[in-house]
Amino acid sequence: MPARRLSERVLVLAPGGRDAAVATAVLAESGLRPQVCASLAEVAALLEGGAGLVLVADEALHDADLRGIAHWVAEQPSWSDLPFVVLTRQGGSVERNPAAARLTRLLGNVAFVERPFHATTLASVAASALRGRRRQYEAREHLVQVREAEERLRLALQAGQLGAWELELAGRRLIASEQCKRDFGRAADDDFGYDDLLAAVHPDDRARMRQAVEHSVATGASYDIEHRVVWPDGTLHWLAVKARLLRDALGQASGLVGVSLDVTGQRAAEAERERLLSALSAERAALERRVAERTHDLETVNTRLLQEMADREQAEQRLRQAQKIEAIGQLVAGVAHDFNNLLMAIIGNLEVVGRRVAVDAGLSRMTTIALRAAQRGAGLTQRLLAFARRQDLQPRSIDAAALLCDLLPLIERSVGPLVQVALDAPAALPAVRVDPGQLETALLNLAVNARDAMPGGGRLTVTLDAERLAEPTDDGLAAGDYVVLAVRDSGQGMSAETLARAVEPFFTTKGVGRGTGLGLSMVHGLARQSGGAFRLRSALGEGTTAALWLPVSDRVRWRRPSPTPSPRRLAGRPTPVPSSRCPRSPAGH
Repeated sequence: MPARRLSERVLVLAPGGRDAAVATAVLAESGLRPQVCASLAEVAALLEGGAGLVLVADEALHDADLRGIAHWVAEQPSWSDLPFVVLTRQGGSVERNPAAARLTRLLGNVAFVERPFHATTLASVAASALRGRRRQYEAREHLVQVREAEERLRLALQAGQLGAWELELAGRRLIASEQCKRDFGRAADDDFGYDDLLAAVHPDDRARMRQAVEHSVATGASYDIEHRVVWPDGTLHWLAVKARLLRDALGQASGLVGVSLDVTGQRAAEAERERLLSALSAERAALERRVAERTHDLETVNTRLLQEMADREQAEQRLRQAQKIEAIGQLVAGVAHDFNNLLMAIIGNLEVVGRRVAVDAGLSRMTTIALRAAQRGAGLTQRLLAFARRQDLQPRSIDAAALLCDLLPLIERSVGPLVQVALDAPAALPAVRVDPGQLETALLNLAVNARDAMPGGGRLTVTLDAERLAEPTDDGLAAGDYVVLAVRDSGQGMSAETLARAVEPFFTTKGVGRGTGLGLSMVHGLARQSGGAFRLRSALGEGTTAALWLPVSDRVRWRRPSPTPSPRRLAGRPTPVPSSRCPRSPAGH
């Protein structure tokens, strides 16, 4: 019979009348597994194989020797409390049935069913007793699992030579394993309380150890410390002690549970390693002195060595010079490319002037634009030279919208007729503090980059807006007010890899002679030096947005004059934007 069926069988002992037959039928109909026994001795024998319940008639117990059953009941495991159901004609009270007290004392878990019994009553009592028995089996399984876990933990601690301990905070009661006691120089059967532990800690480490305990209790942080202990024989040892905080059902700190490890050997090994390293260092030093003393015997070797070092230095210098020449070549090519963009604007304007000199009343304005472009070209050259000399910026409070309006015609001519340029700005913006010349160069760089990203033409939108940050950001922006100047194109966009390296110095996706790789890095540097940030957002096929965050001037708050509102959106070609319609900041900005 399977073990489960044995553990839940109902042993029936009712030798007189029809009680056994009736009880067996009732139990079987209720889904239980009755097994009829002929004698009390047979019941005792079958109990060794397992049972869920014993159903016995009281007449079978009156004159019987109950010592075997009583012994089995007394010796059953702590998890077990075998239920007995006694069929009686006198009930279960002591007044009506004086033998009930004796049976309860001998058998323990006893329930009485008075005869004649109702089938439902017997089935209910038996089922309830068997449910209780099943809970006992579950408790047994849990105990087995706990003991197995404890044994695995014990073996793991033993394998790692780890001592286990637990400290109850309320009474300062310490429970220490044998290995933990050995870590403190004590025998396995020695009394070892928390006061003994404190007394064993080296006096110079005791305060630090107590502070670590208090910190763990107060904050819930792990207890992790190495300290010295003095054994009863006076020897000094090092212990590594780790623990975690225990909390009660209310979440209050109730204790610490942890492990200890004797690391005296590791400490000694580290000290020996340091000693060996020191000794080895001294022997290298001695070797150098001996080499120095014998240099006169090694002139040929030294001469060859020095010649090799000189040759290598010359090779490294040639390599550095080649790299420098290559970098300068890229820089000059890029400068020529950028300067050529300015010259194209100048040449274009002058060609128009040549054709309209006799009929066009706007000659003066176009000539002015040409001169401004030439001046910006000279300024660009000077700023690049200043960049090479690492000169400081010259920031001042400016009206970004006005600067952008002045620069818009040059941007339009720089990007060419295939690109439509639009400006989008609110009616009023605060002044920003920045180097205006460097800002112009940054805008031209961004515009030309956008043009190159749209070889078949497209739309370039320049926007200005005010933003307020309530708290600092990950890219270094402090809390405060900013003006955001964004240049957005409808070009081919950048891959994630290109976007990640876009602001690196000298990184460029353009061909040789078409870019220095310094454009975006200069814009990034301008933003950072001005107290702002430069942000790029792009994806393949979705264009690119370059946003320059500039801090609002601390000293001047610019307000656009209300009597002459400027248009919110200034579209690019074919209709030029007259400079008189661009907003101007107050004098002194």
